[in-house]
Amino acid sequence: MMLALEPPSPYSKLLDAEPEAALPPQPKSVRDTGLPQQLLVELVAKALCLGGKSHLPVLTTKLHLSINVLREVLDFMVAEHVAEVAWRGESDIDVQYQLTGAGRQRAGAWLERCPYAGPAPVTLEAYRAMVERHALHVPQACAEDLAAEFTDDFLAPPVQRMLGAAMYAGRSMLLYGPSGSGKSMLARRLGALLQGLVAVPHALVVGQDIVQVYDPAVHRAPQPRHARLAQQAPERRSGDPRWVLCQRPVVALDASLDADMLDLRPDATSGCYRAPPQLKANNGLLIVDDLGRHRMPAAELLNRFAQAQELERSALSLAGGYHFHVPCRMRLVFVTSLPPASLLDDAALRRVGYKIPVAALSAANYRTLLRQQCLSMGVAYDETALRYLLDELHAGSGLPLLACYPREIAGRVADFAGFMGEPARLSIATLDQAWISMFAGGQPLAGATAADDVEPRIA
Repeated sequence: MMLALEPPSPYSKLLDAEPEAALPPQPKSVRDTGLPQQLLVELVAKALCLGGKSHLPVLTTKLHLSINVLREVLDFMVAEHVAEVAWRGESDIDVQYQLTGAGRQRAGAWLERCPYAGPAPVTLEAYRAMVERHALHVPQACAEDLAAEFTDDFLAPPVQRMLGAAMYAGRSMLLYGPSGSGKSMLARRLGALLQGLVAVPHALVVGQDIVQVYDPAVHRAPQPRHARLAQQAPERRSGDPRWVLCQRPVVALDASLDADMLDLRPDATSGCYRAPPQLKANNGLLIVDDLGRHRMPAAELLNRFAQAQELERSALSLAGGYHFHVPCRMRLVFVTSLPPASLLDDAALRRVGYKIPVAALSAANYRTLLRQQCLSMGVAYDETALRYLLDELHAGSGLPLLACYPREIAGRVADFAGFMGEPARLSIATLDQAWISMFAGGQPLAGATAADDVEPRIA
């Protein structure tokens, strides 16, 4: 028995009928799942082969299918002598199933061809419909939301307005400025402006292949308040368990990114493909950090993502050469510490919606930030010591007042004090000690700047 590519699915009509529902309704039959019956038979057989004799509710949990759907599949498997009832209790769901001898042989062959035995997938058509639906219902952040999120980040008003306008319009942006100025943390915090929840499938089926989409490291559970509201909603209680309700995702790519990571990657252990970052970031935020330090040219990387965002779709391919498109509906942020003109030509720069400089802090903002860091780390603050830091250490070395330094300085003062068993106090002596530990000989290394990965998040 062969699998059909994509049978007609009822999802698009269901989503149009209930545009505000968080999850599609739970399928009550094999037809409602949109999946070929043969695919479900194979999943159930593989689960029974790996788990042995199993209760119906256990299979429901493993495969994320309703009991009604599983009953229909298992009835077919019993009729075809692939499975049999091993034990039946008093209730309708107190039933155990096991494979027959012939069923074990078939399950073994199916496992050899594709070891995947996880949650049942959704169709590509269903996924496209869900992504588009969430893209059309994005709650827009206003100026007050942005000001509240970045109240302690000391962003200049023009920078705040550019960030807000770019997020409002859904246009790509390039954050540039000296390393250590807070760009990477700023980009990640933009994700907090993406409000609302999205439904993410555990997996997709493309032909006879499975693509795993849900990633718990990226697709985070709703905040407690949202989770309570979602649980109270009727569509959540009877929602399709093949989908997971999540916060809008934030995916950050660092300098280790290469071209192979942007396509599907086979996973021999699980027997499925791992989704690339742009697929995981749908209906969320994709951050390309350290632009210009990746293993592929900056212009090629930017153009690839910018084109996918403009076309609202991304091209992927399976190992057998089958090519297909998935939705690409995400906010896109590039981050670089290099001069944009040295990385990208005019044509590439025009593809970026907003070019946003993130500069060093003013002396007043630097002073406030250091005071906050001292307070949070239990370091006694001293104004005379601060003037020494600004007028002697920073001015003498020519180092700009970057957002990464206050946390590093206060943290090192606390480290030395803790080691010595003394109260942590900001003074000329403790600042000199901290400064020397940060830079060889008390001066920054030639060509070196503070790394973005030590940028502070202000509580």
